[in-house]
Amino acid sequence: MKYDFDKIYDRKNTNSLKYDFAAERGKPRDLLPMWVADMDFRAPDEVITTLKDKAEHGIFGYSEPKSDYFETLHNWFLSRHGWETQPEKFVVTCGVVFSICALIRALTSVGDSVIICQPVYYPFAESVTDNGRKLVISELKNEDGYYTVDYDDFEKKIIENSVKLFILCNPHNPVGRVWTREELERMGDICLKHGVFVISDEIHSDFVYGDNKHIVFPTVKKEFEDICAVCTAPTKTFNLAGLHIANTYVKSDVVRGQLKRELDKQGYSQPNVMGLIACEAAYKYGAEWLEQLKAYLEQNLRLVRDYIACIKGIELVEPQGTYLVWLDCRALKLSEEELSALFQNKAKLWLDDGFIFGAGGSDFVRINIACPSSVLKLALDRIKRAVNT
Repeated sequence: MKYDFDKIYDRKNTNSLKYDFAAERGKPRDLLPMWVADMDFRAPDEVITTLKDKAEHGIFGYSEPKSDYFETLHNWFLSRHGWETQPEKFVVTCGVVFSICALIRALTSVGDSVIICQPVYYPFAESVTDNGRKLVISELKNEDGYYTVDYDDFEKKIIENSVKLFILCNPHNPVGRVWTREELERMGDICLKHGVFVISDEIHSDFVYGDNKHIVFPTVKKEFEDICAVCTAPTKTFNLAGLHIANTYVKSDVVRGQLKRELDKQGYSQPNVMGLIACEAAYKYGAEWLEQLKAYLEQNLRLVRDYIACIKGIELVEPQGTYLVWLDCRALKLSEEELSALFQNKAKLWLDDGFIFGAGGSDFVRINIACPSSVLKLALDRIKRAVNT
């Protein structure tokens, strides 16, 4: 391959949340970190060159995106996902979670109900409760390692709690589902019927495997276009999380105006110039890099499959998307504390405990496989040794 994803880069002493903050997070310093969702790979060369050129220019004044930026977004989403966008419908912010919180404040009042389907990315719940809204949970159904929405429970909870907002995760973190058109339509129809606005977090949309296909939520039905906001970012796709850039698409002029007013209240205006130029360069030039990365991640996934098949008590929840793998440890019959101790103290790994993802997450762990295969193999060897002994 043109790109070397086997190369190991030393990320210590770079202010890396993943590698430099074990002590601050109450963890031993000698753990191998496989938790937070960033990658151990360098960004595409074109992105690095663009950032270098800007750094050498040396002036970092207020900046905003021009038409080329939005044309690049349009071309990416159309070619990758068949989604036709309009430049004036995008709102550029510093992150997807930031956008979610702003939309919660813009579209609901304190005490209003917001529904999520757990287990799910834990900042969803925090975004709801930290903003004084009522958190409503509809737990996903897990049938032999295949997760689905419990539509009856989902609708029942919406009616009982007069839910105003639904935060959708597609592809789903951490269970790895890529929702089908039929599943999205059923969720959307329920929300449409009961006047529920949908925030669709699609940050992992570029990581889909096999015959699975990512469907952008508003493309499912024309009626869904005005009841949703689509949260996108290049940060997961190209490992740019520290540059704080996201693009939220809101078709409804009314809702987009409400979102912009909320951003004004927070004092947020021009985005980070380095994030802007990195986003444009990544979407313009990064397709080949991404395709080779996805092939490498599928190789890593095969490695996980082979190892987990030989570890009694742990099952792989087969991911359809994302580079975050959900491991089912229920057969080990350990408490939350014992399971954490197994991975931390015996395997010497820093993973995400499943219980932090909410209902249905206990007895699971999440491991990030976006790293060199040699590092992943080391982690899997540690898991195998810890469980088998």
